[in-house]
Amino acid sequence: MACAFGAAVSFQAAGQAYPVKPIRALLALGGGGETLARLVGQKVSESLGQPLLIEAQPAATGSIAANTVARAAPDGYTILYAATNSQIYRPFLAKNVPYDPIKDFTPITTLSEAVLVVVVGPSSPIRSMKDLVEQARKDKGQMFYGTSGVGTTHHLSAELLQGVAGIKMVHVPYKDAPQVATEVMTGRVPVGWSIFGTMYQPHMAGKVRIIAINNTKRFGRAQDIPTIGEQVPGYEPPPGWNGWFGPAGLPRPIVLRLNAEINKAVMAPDLQDKINALGFIPTPSTPEQLAEAVKLGLQRTAKLVKAAGIKPE
Repeated sequence: MACAFGAAVSFQAAGQAYPVKPIRALLALGGGGETLARLVGQKVSESLGQPLLIEAQPAATGSIAANTVARAAPDGYTILYAATNSQIYRPFLAKNVPYDPIKDFTPITTLSEAVLVVVVGPSSPIRSMKDLVEQARKDKGQMFYGTSGVGTTHHLSAELLQGVAGIKMVHVPYKDAPQVATEVMTGRVPVGWSIFGTMYQPHMAGKVRIIAINNTKRFGRAQDIPTIGEQVPGYEPPPGWNGWFGPAGLPRPIVLRLNAEINKAVMAPDLQDKINALGFIPTPSTPEQLAEAVKLGLQRTAKLVKAAGIKPE
């Protein structure tokens, strides 16, 4: 009993003293997600009194960053900012993923939901998802679509669309969202699946055309653009949240300290316009809510992948 009490006091003291040195924050995503992490990270650094050292490692859909954190010491000095790409979808869509999304991580908080989009080139005859489906049928499996990688929300979304619409397309995975934008602008790939934050300015400049929002609801900043579900009956977008994790076994006081500071930062009044412009909707949560989101996301994805007959690449 005395030992248990001593351990509890030790953990509590650790939480109160934490942090006493800089925190390494690995990002399993880039683009607008990296910008959001840096905005929030600056606030968190100020409130914690120690710098959050941001390291963007979006390669392999963030799985390298995720694996590094999964293998780190659970002391609160190595944490992960990741999305559903690495924590939910990659284990189903890619082979040989080296970590377990549940067993190898401690959920800290959900940060936001990403607004996702489907884009085409400015001179494309495709002006809607109905046009895209019809063109894919005419192309008989030869329509190419670009995403920021195997195992991303975009990859799964396109696979689900093919199942619902009864079409076939060819996946072209790129390094990141800006590269997808470039390829669509130049016409090297006719369709791109990406995030709003990367594609909205090119859309407004007439360099690409957003034909659909890949979320359950229209986005306030672009109310005139319909969702995929509005245009393709039966389509339901997969979750597109992002959040913070630590290694498995992260002490509860440290989890709660990080949770409080990150949630306060993402809801800071002076960040709301910037976050909205990036195409994100703040969704701070408890650690338990993020844990449940991971669990339900894995269960739902397993069913979707099985029903669609999707094989790992």
